Amino acid sequence: MKIALFGTSADPPTAGHQAIMSWLSERYDWVAVWAADNPFKSHQTLLEHRAAMLQLLIGDIDTPRHNIALEQELSSFRTLETVDKAKHTWGEDAELTLIIGSDLLSQLPRWYRIEDLLQQVQLLIVPRPGYAIDESSSEVVQKLGGKIAIASLTGLNVSSTAYRENGNLEALTPPVVAYINRQHLYKCQDTTKKSFQLR
Repeated sequence: MKIALFGTSADPPTAGHQAIMSWLSERYDWVAVWAADNPFKSHQTLLEHRAAMLQLLIGDIDTPRHNIALEQELSSFRTLETVDKAKHTWGEDAELTLIIGSDLLSQLPRWYRIEDLLQQVQLLIVPRPGYAIDESSSEVVQKLGGKIAIASLTGLNVSSTAYRENGNLEALTPPVVAYINRQHLYKCQDTTKKSFQLR
């Protein structure tokens, strides 16, 4: 069984993540998605909200295979622990592919016990606009034992950061926008910052 492991620290998850999930569902038996905390980033929004938004993105994908699911129990600070959980879920024989954006390739060598991790998964790098695939990072990862493939998909030119900084709603799907408004996420924090500046 071919499993795509797609964890994202996106804050909030965007239409770009939805496009990746849809693409993966055509190529893997099962697409496991979860919201993660990236130790190299600070996050504005609680994990549970980011997981709920991912669930909305998944629910909005019209895939005939119905093979995408939020598997939030896989979430861990350490990807190696995520892989252990995936093996318990799908068995030792499952073929696990870790999906990462091209922006994370240069971070990979610093990940916890990276050589152990690379022995247990294949890597699929999804090109992101503005983040060329760095050949030297790619070579370093391959020397550490990484089996790298590049997805024949370029992520949409939208980003969580653009939404947080500029309120660019094009990045988001309508159900996620509705959730953000209901839960008073993002804008609420901007308002708080402004009120502190006024005092």
